[in-house]
Amino acid sequence: MKKYLQQLLSKVDGLLCILITDRDGVPVLKATTDKAPELAMRPNFLSTFAMATDQGGKLGLGKNKLVICSYSTYQVVQLNKLPLVVSFLGSITCNTGHILSLESHIEPLLGDLKTVVAES
Repeated sequence: MKKYLQQLLSKVDGLLCILITDRDGVPVLKATTDKAPELAMRPNFLSTFAMATDQGGKLGLGKNKLVICSYSTYQVVQLNKLPLVVSFLGSITCNTGHILSLESHIEPLLGDLKTVVAES
């Protein structure tokens, strides 16, 4: 699985990291480059997605599917696949559409991982 994520990582220019975590930000599986920002891979940063998703659900607009955050040098795309969260960290110049297109490639991995996380 990790090798497959590493292959996906190399398909998108500027993509620095693919992380699959539980809703608390605990990494289940990850593929990174040496340019990936370490601070953005910490559970306390990654767990904020679950809180934002819960709050967004209170707006009455339906279930939140994803969050895209753009910072001065990086972008973070997080997909709601609860009990898992898939996070992509990329450079600011990375094509966000290309990142989003990886969702269909990652979806087959998530079935078994969801079972493991739900049981723990």
